[in-house]
Amino acid sequence: MITTDFVPGSPCWLDLGAPDVEAATAFYRAVFGWQAEPHGGQDAGGYTLFRLDGKAVGAVGPLTEAGARSAWTLYFHTPDADASVQAVERAGGSVRVPPAGVGTEDGRFAQLTDPQGADFAVWEPARYPGVEAADGPGTLVWTELYTTDPAAAQTFYKSVFGWSTQDMPLPGGGGTYTLLTPAGCSEERMHGGLMGVPADLLGPGGKPYWHPVFGCQDCDATVGLATGNGGTLSMGPENAEGVGRLAVCNDPSGAEFVVLTPESPL
Repeated sequence: MITTDFVPGSPCWLDLGAPDVEAATAFYRAVFGWQAEPHGGQDAGGYTLFRLDGKAVGAVGPLTEAGARSAWTLYFHTPDADASVQAVERAGGSVRVPPAGVGTEDGRFAQLTDPQGADFAVWEPARYPGVEAADGPGTLVWTELYTTDPAAAQTFYKSVFGWSTQDMPLPGGGGTYTLLTPAGCSEERMHGGLMGVPADLLGPGGKPYWHPVFGCQDCDATVGLATGNGGTLSMGPENAEGVGRLAVCNDPSGAEFVVLTPESPL
């Protein structure tokens, strides 16, 4: 369960790097009904907040790194961005963007990469804690890491965030899925999972990556909206026992996300 009562290591924000911010905004507006609001009075095409019923649920901005592909970045809460960066470096990860402030009082972030190559970020809040809605239709309900070395990934993220982990077998002998929970929290605060995926199934370059899972009332209908507005379908829709009905989608620029209608109504 992802909540807006953030604790260290819990998902707290997400944004999309897109080659065309206005086109991405139009796509996600059509799929999830999000409203768009340029951040801090920027012109259209700059960093733009996504809102649902007036509450911030994420953002989109132009790609800023040379050679970067369009992708969602997940941010995890930290009380100290500098300390998190040091923990990442000690554990063998790397720093893509060192700690920097946003605005004058919003908070500080850093963009990082784990030793296997998956990108993520941390957010140290000040005035702006993070997403204002989660765990419902059109909002973040889960985070997921596809990695080439799940054991090493577990060791890394435990070192950085102190996450507790719980392994569960995938149906049909499909391997192991590891559930992730913030340090010191009960299982009801479980926020994501990681699984091993061969490099040749990870897309260009075989690079591990995080992706967001968004809730929806009707998985098939949401997939129809995605594909009807220029997106593509990588997997599903299909039923996952004990989880719900889900599908893996790509937006028109190739950024991957998952839509999920859980077995228990949102």
